Amino acid sequence: MEPGETVTTTRTSTIRTALAALLCVTTSTLSFAQNDFCNTKNTAYKAGEKLTFHAYYNMGFIWIYAGNAVFTVQSKMYNGRKVYHVVGDGRTAKSYEWFYKVRDLYESHIDQETLLPLHHVRAVNEGTLSYKHEIVFDRTANTATLANGNKHPISQCTQDVVSAIYFARNIDYSKYKPGDKIPFEMFLDDKTYPLYIKYMGREKVETKRGTFNAIKIVPLLIEGTLFQGGEGMAVWVSDDKNHLPLRVSSPIVIGSVKADLMEYENLNNPFSSVIKLDD
Repeated sequence: MEPGETVTTTRTSTIRTALAALLCVTTSTLSFAQNDFCNTKNTAYKAGEKLTFHAYYNMGFIWIYAGNAVFTVQSKMYNGRKVYHVVGDGRTAKSYEWFYKVRDLYESHIDQETLLPLHHVRAVNEGTLSYKHEIVFDRTANTATLANGNKHPISQCTQDVVSAIYFARNIDYSKYKPGDKIPFEMFLDDKTYPLYIKYMGREKVETKRGTFNAIKIVPLLIEGTLFQGGEGMAVWVSDDKNHLPLRVSSPIVIGSVKADLMEYENLNNPFSSVIKLDD
């Protein structure tokens, strides 16, 4: 089912679910041994990059287009440090906004030297639900301060949900063999979570954009309102120096969701993993 077609009112909540899942899953692919989190240089992306993903929700045999998310990277200054300002903007398809409108914004200011987050914002606007979470990271004191002033201790290399995926794109997966688990720590809301991803190996993947040589990884998920905890999600990233997320697929509480990379601009490296692009 494509944008513009009618969906029943019983599927109203699935639009929000699929789009929210897209923003969650596209920020859940962090890797690398914990000590390496502070010692990696960025070669995967650059300022000016723009990635557009389409989200689809599956219930039965029908895939419903739910919306899209656009991730952009800009170079800025933050508290005297040169940073990458990464923004993820998720929106429902226009044809659905008359009965359920989603505008979710995720952003991070990532130190260009250390690739560690200094500031993170998650602003959610979904129907009548609206809230904003903000975190300021002090890398000298190793604390994360929330908007209400509460401070939480963090490890030196802790990431947030947006900085995580951009750090992960600089991983050298040749260091690992299929089945290896790669630990990391992520600060979300008001807690630090010890997580891991599992490297599954290399394979071809077919998406709505085309066919690619890919690296498959499986992240351990935090159990919540959308996802069940565990290894149910699969992520395919491009098997080249960009390590672009090509497809994310996961079961959710009801049905399943997938997100495909559909458009890309200003990549830092040749997109050499492409086998075939579909029109």
